[in-house]
Amino acid sequence: MNRVIYPGTFDPITNGHADLIARAARMFDEIIVAVASNARKNPLFSLEQRVDLIKEVCAPHKNVTVIGFSTLLAEFCKAEGANIILRGLRAVSDFEYEFQLADMNRKLAPEVESLFLTPANHLSYISSSLIREISALGGDVSEFVPPTVSSALINHFSKA
Repeated sequence: MNRVIYPGTFDPITNGHADLIARAARMFDEIIVAVASNARKNPLFSLEQRVDLIKEVCAPHKNVTVIGFSTLLAEFCKAEGANIILRGLRAVSDFEYEFQLADMNRKLAPEVESLFLTPANHLSYISSSLIREISALGGDVSEFVPPTVSSALINHFSKA
C-alpha cells in the first residue's frame, strides 16, 4: 500500500493544488495533504483555517486526509507511515529547489521516495502568492481557486 504525503503551506489552496490532489487520489491508495504551519511565511490564513478549507475542497476524495503539522517533513512521514512525498512542479524554476528538498528528504528518510507531478497546463501559472496579491488588491480570483477559498479570501480582505 502506498501512503502519500502531499505537503505544503497551501495559503491558500489553489485549483492547481486541487488538480494534483484529485489526480493523486486516483493513482494512490491513500493521500495525506500535510498542511505546514510555517510561521516563517507569515500565512494569510491560520493553520486551522487552511486545514478546514482543504478538507472542504477534498471532501469528494474518500482516500484523502488533511492534517496540519509543524515538524520536520521527514519526521512527519515516518510518524504517518508514509512511503512517498508528492510535490508539484509548475515550471523549470521550481525544479532546483524541489530537487534540493528531495535530496535532503532522501538523506533524512531514505525509505521515503519523492515523486513529482505537474499541474494541468491551464493551471501551471497559478501560485498561492499570486492569488493572495491579486485578492488583496481587490481582483477576482474565482477562476483560480475553489469557490470556498474565493469566499474566504473575499471575507478576509473585506475586514482588512
